[in-house]
Amino acid sequence: MIQNIQLRVSIKEEKLEGILVFKCAQQLGISKNEITAVKVLRKSIDARKSLIFFNYKVAVYIQEKPSETPEYIFDYKDVSKSKEVHIIGFGPAGMYAALRCIELGFKPIVLERGKNVRDRRRDLRAINQFHIVDEDSNYCFGEGGAGTYSDGKLYTRSLKRGDVRKIFENLVYHGATDQILVDAHPHIGTNKLPKVVKNIRETILKYGGEIHFESRVTDFIIKQNKLVGLKLLNDKEFHVNAVILATGHSARDIYYLLHKKAISLVAKSFAMGVRVEHPQEIIDSIQYHCKGKRDELLPAASYSLVQQVNDRGVYSFCMCPGGFIVPAATANGEVVVNGMSPSKRNNLFANSGMVVEINVDKDIANYEKFGVLKGLEFQKNIEKMAFEAGGKTQTAPGQRLADFVEGRLSKNLNPTSYQPGLNSAPLHTLLPNLIGNRLRTGFKAFGQKMHGFYTNEANIIGVESRTSSPVKIPRTEQLEHPEIEGLYPCGEGGGYAGGIISAAMDGERCAEAAIKNL
Repeated sequence: MIQNIQLRVSIKEEKLEGILVFKCAQQLGISKNEITAVKVLRKSIDARKSLIFFNYKVAVYIQEKPSETPEYIFDYKDVSKSKEVHIIGFGPAGMYAALRCIELGFKPIVLERGKNVRDRRRDLRAINQFHIVDEDSNYCFGEGGAGTYSDGKLYTRSLKRGDVRKIFENLVYHGATDQILVDAHPHIGTNKLPKVVKNIRETILKYGGEIHFESRVTDFIIKQNKLVGLKLLNDKEFHVNAVILATGHSARDIYYLLHKKAISLVAKSFAMGVRVEHPQEIIDSIQYHCKGKRDELLPAASYSLVQQVNDRGVYSFCMCPGGFIVPAATANGEVVVNGMSPSKRNNLFANSGMVVEINVDKDIANYEKFGVLKGLEFQKNIEKMAFEAGGKTQTAPGQRLADFVEGRLSKNLNPTSYQPGLNSAPLHTLLPNLIGNRLRTGFKAFGQKMHGFYTNEANIIGVESRTSSPVKIPRTEQLEHPEIEGLYPCGEGGGYAGGIISAAMDGERCAEAAIKNL
């Protein structure tokens, strides 16, 4: 017999050997000897009060052994001679579109503008140490996309868009820790993601797919409203049956190309702001009600904050406990920051995007001349401002948090995890009022919700501008572009996802849709 039950375990109890079996037997009113196994299904932390508990959902096996047959079996077969589906971009959406093609008996041909995960590291070093941005290989572009060098957060609310559990199981199949199947807010970590990405690539190649790195698509060949070919930067051409466009939210050249060809796009609301960075110990002390170091069993504390300010949401985004801030620009002449964490989340700092909702129909009237690309042009100008304010390198403009709110230039800045360095700048005057004023109000409100959050021991760093795409590529209920046959906009770049898992699920859906129409 198998019984699913809920348990609450204090930190003190968590340190005791065999505590789960003891708790299960106690709750079910049976002997410990009757329990043959306890399988953890879900684990979370309840730190709302000073006495912290671990909440468990477990399956208790009573005089019965757990099945050794896996719930999901990934039985890939050779597709080297099968019909082809072309995929532009090899981030989470592109990777899972390719894997799904193989499952369905079709050959994926992936075209990725960036380099493989190993060679990509040299270009990341060039950004961090020498302030040189390779426009095809950086923190956004390259094998695995922006997800490879990120915290690897896997939490998603998109539970109805696909089989979330299958995506998680597939990540474990490709080398991720099986802890992601249990944790309420799972993540993989930037140090482990490259191996997982490499293993996915090897699976695709092993079963007959193709992956072409350093292959930026520069043109679509369209005949009678049907996409029939792709042209690369080196003028090489591919004949295509169907194309899954999974280029991510930073591939601005794709939006410009579609716009130039008069292919429909839609301006989309998005969010922009800054990164805020605290010493991790401050966040731990707030969230865990402790002084000094947190208990060894507790992970680096995180937070999620939201406040409505003048009819716009101000909220935390991509919070990275025990992490660091990285330069996420995709071109020289701009500064963009993002956050990531290693698997142990053991860095000294906590950082999070703090962003303001931008309504493209109401908030940026001065950009109406750019039509559907108005949000994109607004985004670019803010990033250019950050580049100028930082000193025209990848050094980012920074300001102490309380100084920003109270309108003072910071005489000096706190230590930071951001490798290219910070330059003290008056972000309170440099950011547009629609962002800066709301952030100031929002930070005060967050200080009320988390006592100690509002402090000059924290830096704000500009700018966090790539939360999502400011452009949406429309598609029908069949996931195909309404005007161009054979083009399937996909993932974050299309405006249909907001993270690793939702992008992966959308990749699978687009692969299924493309194959159904072939």
